[in-house]
Amino acid sequence: MKQFLNKIIAVFMAMVVLLSTMSFTVSQHYCGDYLVDSALFSKAESCGMEMEKPSPNKDCSLTKKNCCSDILTQIDGQSELKIDVAHLNFEQQVFVAALSYSYIQLFEGIEENSVPFNYYSPPLLVKDLQLLDEVFLI
Repeated sequence: MKQFLNKIIAVFMAMVVLLSTMSFTVSQHYCGDYLVDSALFSKAESCGMEMEKPSPNKDCSLTKKNCCSDILTQIDGQSELKIDVAHLNFEQQVFVAALSYSYIQLFEGIEENSVPFNYYSPPLLVKDLQLLDEVFLI
């Protein structure tokens, strides 16, 4: 059970490191003030109401404002995984020292290995129960 729990924790920590270092982009398409579509890792689909590009003919030109807008939000992941301890202020250094000291004190070894049943003799066997019940260790 302990090995299984250790494997689960290791996989969880690997996923945390992977997700914290990964960068991704969120694309959103608005038509006026309404969100039409949002997409992760790809371009959001449009609503089909974008204005066409103006024609090269100067006699016929549109000056209307486009009602649609696209917003790209880029979320950057963490680039440094190693934290420099030298940049901690005094209060943080005191906290780290106190935490490590109290954590080490939890795991002190026992000076003497005491066995509470060392001076007692086992009970006398009247009958061999394994033969009576026909239960044998293989």
